[in-house]
Amino acid sequence: MTQLSDTQALILSAAAQRPEHIALPLPESLRGGAAAKVVGALLSKGFLEEVDADMRKGEPVWRETGDGHGVMLVATDAGLAAIGIEPEDANPAPAGAKDAPSDAPAPDTPVEPEPAPKARTPREGTKQATLIAMMGAPDGATIEETMAATGWQSHTVRGAMAGALKKKLGLEVTSEKVENRRRVYKLPAA
Repeated sequence: MTQLSDTQALILSAAAQRPEHIALPLPESLRGGAAAKVVGALLSKGFLEEVDADMRKGEPVWRETGDGHGVMLVATDAGLAAIGIEPEDANPAPAGAKDAPSDAPAPDTPVEPEPAPKARTPREGTKQATLIAMMGAPDGATIEETMAATGWQSHTVRGAMAGALKKKLGLEVTSEKVENRRRVYKLPAA
C-alpha cells in the first residue's frame, strides 16, 4: 500500500466523498506553501489531477491559469485506490478482453515496487572523476591539492564530496589529519 501522510490521506478521503471526487476545499489548516507542497506531491504521484474549472458555475478553483480560467483538483482512480477505495465506475473487462494480454496487474495481485535506480557512475575525464581518482589514491588528497587539480574553490570541493560523492554516488569519504600535509580525504579501496 502507498505511504501517505495524514494530510494527504485526509485530502483524498474528503475527495472520495464529494461529487465528481473534487478535492477542494483543502483542510482549513493547510495554507500557502504547505498546501502547494502537499498538492504537488499528490499530483506527481498521480493521485490528484488538475482539470478545468467552470468559474461561472462556481466550481472551486485551486489556481488561476492567468487567462481568466481556473483549475480545480480531482482525485484520480489511483488516488482513491491509495486510500483503499475502489472507483465506482470501474467496469469489468468487456467480453473477449480476457484473451488479450494486459500490462495491468490483476485486482488482487500486489503491485511490486519499482526496482531501485542504477548506481550512478561518473563520466571519464570530468572534474568529478579527477576528484574520485585523487581521493582513491593510497595517499588521498587535501582540499588544496584538489583545488589545484580541478580549478574549483574550496567550498565547491567540499560540496562535491558531500553531495556528489556521498549522497549521489554513495561513496564513503574518510578524512584524517596527516602531519605536514593538513587534512587528507580518502575513498576506501574498492
